[in-house]
Amino acid sequence: MFKLLKKDSQTKARLGTLKTFHGELQTPFFMPVGTNAVVKTLSTEDLLEMDSPIVLSNTYHTYLRPGLEVLALAGGLHGFMQWDRPMLTDSGGYQVFSLAKLRKLSDEGVKFQSHVDGSTHFFTPEKVIDIEKILGADIIMPLDECAPYPCDLKLAKESVKRTTQWAKRSREHFLNHSDPRRQLLFGIIQGATYKELRHQSAEEIMQIGFDGYAIGGVSVGEPVDLMFETLDWVMPLLPETSARYFMGIGLPDQIVRAAGEGIDMFDTCIPTRYGRHGSAFTAAGKVTVRNGEFAKDLGPLDATCDCYVCKKYTRSYLRHLVNTGEITGLRFIAYHNVYFYVKLMEKIRAAIAHDRYAEFAKEFLKNYNSKME
Repeated sequence: MFKLLKKDSQTKARLGTLKTFHGELQTPFFMPVGTNAVVKTLSTEDLLEMDSPIVLSNTYHTYLRPGLEVLALAGGLHGFMQWDRPMLTDSGGYQVFSLAKLRKLSDEGVKFQSHVDGSTHFFTPEKVIDIEKILGADIIMPLDECAPYPCDLKLAKESVKRTTQWAKRSREHFLNHSDPRRQLLFGIIQGATYKELRHQSAEEIMQIGFDGYAIGGVSVGEPVDLMFETLDWVMPLLPETSARYFMGIGLPDQIVRAAGEGIDMFDTCIPTRYGRHGSAFTAAGKVTVRNGEFAKDLGPLDATCDCYVCKKYTRSYLRHLVNTGEITGLRFIAYHNVYFYVKLMEKIRAAIAHDRYAEFAKEFLKNYNSKME
């Protein structure tokens, strides 16, 4: 389903297409995160207006609320959200490990109590595939065990072993009970911060065979340089003929660097999360609008941005909305941030197409005041 179109001559950045049931995606691309079947404070119309090609939703959260009965009646998440473009759902495994009140892990699966009402549930690799079939996303992720940071070698080994076992079961169940014409199943590579385990996991997951490959267990608290060292360990092992997904990152400068390493897919809740706390991303770096220095600033959030927020409203006005607790202010900044990410990916693709990604990345990182190389 993935087709490599072009490689940049000076970096490892690349252009491609990923065919899904709801349309063809141009890679690299960014997925706004719609945890509860909505990108926080934004409407489906907002996302279409900024031409977001895809959204990501969460299996754990939507399984709990509104629940599978409602989603099945609505025709899956696409019908429920009124979204007719591609979608990815993660497995919910990370949320089980990070949010569930109580959980008990075994080779069979994970038993947990809902963080919402304390009810008990049991996720197996097979059940997660069945849930994601009902959710109906174009790209789905299997249940895996995401090791925390830091973790010792013994725990990391157990995580890799269980992730491989679950990946095999997920792939077999997917092939027997799902429609590969409607959904793509990606494999997830674990291994924490251990090079040998990352190599082992990559080899085992690729041997099973998936429609694409994700590097998981990153952006979980480890230093940024260690996160990219992990990327360096895994990337040479991944096939050029498959899409590559760096899960859960990141800040704009991190995305620019990772795209230069050949990553095709990104997601993070950072644009909306930062927006809700009054921080905006601009070509010159992050701006904390709630700060007093912007009280009389009648300029736009980002003079280089053409979103309607930057065209119409001032930093002073947005600061006023944020500091008075007006939800509209948080929505405006979240809109701008997601727009910034979507347009950043368009610029990344254009730079690769014109064989000038190295120059683009250097210029972007300099203007952004980034410490990334």
